[in-house]
Amino acid sequence: MAAAMKIDFVSDISCPWCAVGLNSLELALTEVRGEISADLHFQPFELNPQMPVEGQDIDEHISQKYGATPEQMASNREHIRQRGEEVGFTFGAGKRSRIYNTFDAHRLLHWAEEEGSQRELKHALFEAYFTRGENPSDHGVLMDVAESVGLDRSRAAAILGSDEYADQVRERERMYLDAGIHSVPAVIINDRHLISGGQPAHVFAQALRQIAAGE
Repeated sequence: MAAAMKIDFVSDISCPWCAVGLNSLELALTEVRGEISADLHFQPFELNPQMPVEGQDIDEHISQKYGATPEQMASNREHIRQRGEEVGFTFGAGKRSRIYNTFDAHRLLHWAEEEGSQRELKHALFEAYFTRGENPSDHGVLMDVAESVGLDRSRAAAILGSDEYADQVRERERMYLDAGIHSVPAVIINDRHLISGGQPAHVFAQALRQIAAGE
């Protein structure tokens, strides 16, 4: 009988390692299928909660936040692109020129969980931003993405035009910050075990098997 696991994937739409990590985790879950069954939930985390609506040039942002040089940024981008390719995720060359506020995207993800389409919406949001270079704070983009995974466009518009789910998203964000989560992706198993970062699939699979054996 397969071991049942609750998995909370804490991440942000604008985090490239989160896109890599999700695909890697899913490859690991395929590897352990039959041994482990996963109940996967996506939890909100904002890398830049104070980011204005218009966003910021991404190189300027990374330089200010991390002190990275242009050479370091180029090297990091290529490393992330290669890691994405290894797990089947495509980073669009030159597409992602700005970084944006992601709070409204997290509100839609909270709604999508209720609708049973959270995983599909998460993938679609990553692809919209990282592959196609679209603005994940733009309500039109968010409605298009929601509709593309079968969610009701008019309902998405109503949510985005209100404060619906704002309190719930902020409450979950605070909960994870209070629990000591300050970088993402953070993969939390059964509310007890933490796997940090966009690990290779074999590392995720090994960790899942160890946790299953211990429980």
